[in-house]
Amino acid sequence: MSSLDKMWASFVAIGLMVVASLLISYARTRTQGALRVVLSFIAFILFIPILLYMLLSLF
Repeated sequence: MSSLDKMWASFVAIGLMVVASLLISYARTRTQGALRVVLSFIAFILFIPILLYMLLSLF
């Protein structure tokens, strides 16, 4: 994997982390009930591809 591909993989991971962070912040401050649980679950599920992209950018 070239250095440029590693850079793009890390950018994707950073972007997904920002999306997950904003989603969890919105869910915890502005929503209630089932919507809060669903948005939090989606944000936590985003951590799987984040982890994979971060590992990909390391090796």
